[in-house]
Amino acid sequence: MKQKICLFPGTFDPLTLGHVDIIDRAASLFDKLIIGIGANSAKQPMFSIEQRIRWCKEVYKHQPDISVAYYEGLTVDFCKKINAKYILRGIRFVSDFEYEKSIAAMNKKLYPEVETIFLTSSSEFSNVASTLVRDIIKNGGDALQFLPKAILKDFKK
Repeated sequence: MKQKICLFPGTFDPLTLGHVDIIDRAASLFDKLIIGIGANSAKQPMFSIEQRIRWCKEVYKHQPDISVAYYEGLTVDFCKKINAKYILRGIRFVSDFEYEKSIAAMNKKLYPEVETIFLTSSSEFSNVASTLVRDIIKNGGDALQFLPKAILKDFKK
């Protein structure tokens, strides 16, 4: 029987409650969900790749159907490598959908076997974005309310 493998790509810099909301709600839809931490040449990460991987693994350590992997290059090439036929994307606003829809269409052209699944964020997390969380952290604000409990210890130091 073929497994339904899904990739949730992103930079997860840092992993936020918004990401966790999408992952937790999507996990039951697939046999295996892979959090794919991708190298994005357009972004300069605040946290190391090792740190981001560790955080994701810590949050999902008790869920064997959720794993974490780092990849470089095209997301569809990584999907082929891991036999993922689904890409998961979280949508907060209409503007997110327009942008993500374009990427999904390109991915479909590059890899016709892949389907992009869009999940809208729960209302309480619709304003949580890694970019905003990083800005709060950089400026000495309290970002703890936007982060999963499992990684809070790294931010309380």
